[in-house]
Amino acid sequence: MNKKIAFFALIALLIYSCKNNDNQTGSITISPDAGTTYKAGDVISTKVTLPAEIKADSIVYLLDSTRVASTKDSAAVNIKTDTIALGARVITGRIYQAGKSQDVTTNIVLLAAKAPEQLTYQVVKTFPHDTSIYVEALSFENGSFYESSGGYLDPPPGMEKDGQSFLAKTDLATGRIIKKKLVNPKVFAEGMAVIGNKIVQLTWKEKIGYVYDKNSFELLSTFNNNVGVDGWGMCFDGTKIYMDDSTNRIWFLDKDNYRSIGYIDVYDDKGAIDSLNELEYIDGKIYANVYQKDYILVIDPKTGVVLQKIDMSNLYPKSAHYEGFDDGNNVLNGIAYDKATNSIFVTGKKWPKLYQIKFVKK
Repeated sequence: MNKKIAFFALIALLIYSCKNNDNQTGSITISPDAGTTYKAGDVISTKVTLPAEIKADSIVYLLDSTRVASTKDSAAVNIKTDTIALGARVITGRIYQAGKSQDVTTNIVLLAAKAPEQLTYQVVKTFPHDTSIYVEALSFENGSFYESSGGYLDPPPGMEKDGQSFLAKTDLATGRIIKKKLVNPKVFAEGMAVIGNKIVQLTWKEKIGYVYDKNSFELLSTFNNNVGVDGWGMCFDGTKIYMDDSTNRIWFLDKDNYRSIGYIDVYDDKGAIDSLNELEYIDGKIYANVYQKDYILVIDPKTGVVLQKIDMSNLYPKSAHYEGFDDGNNVLNGIAYDKATNSIFVTGKKWPKLYQIKFVKK
């Protein structure tokens, strides 16, 4: 009963809001229609249409909060999209008349200009991997891997007990854990990035970040991570941190205080790509696992465009899974890069193998 009351109250509020907006703008309209999609590079023709009784001194057009054009009348203006980040964008027409202004708005969705290039892979070499590691992050530094393993030893209500989260350093040749740091049993560890002599690690729901000494694994500090929905993946480009949060958004974080300094939204030519997970920065591009999908995306960090899609479906096929392997949870997740040798490594959650691979055209 309470849900029904809340529903009808919401409908009433929306009707009131619409009527209130009509009272403010009269019959002023703006094109294009809300929700219209465009491809990057398209030109958006936008126009404010005024009733006969309104004579505007000028009309200023804004894309989000940035002024992009102005007119003295109701002539259409063109907005170029070749340098605009992808996703939902708000177009505002600001009508000036007798010293006062009045806004009318619409919105568009900007998609990638073309479908991502389709790639696949070749295995260069195979290495053993510790199956106790529920891989949330994989990084390569000076001949060793650093891995973040997720799990709850003391879960919150409604969550399953599935082992304690930890940070690990593992040997490339043997897969053996060299160093291990247990994390608070009440948190679920997620993405991780090596930043100089420190390791920064996210948590899933707890909104806490951990900072460790890279060599000793000593916990140096914690920080509040209030950016995004959840804590998922992380990577570092040498200047700023990239972080995803279960959606199609990749946040930019300051490497010193871990606060948000911007973001991109990730789209291909069809729409938003949600559930971005483990991240790696390779040669100016972001490589991303998509949760529970057997492919890796290559993303332009400036625009959010999906440039390439890499089919990884046969890397560790079901026919090779060990007894007791959890197909639903132990998915592909883990991308690492050795810049010195230009080597790319991938693995998955509790996988027995880690693969050095190269990407090739499909």
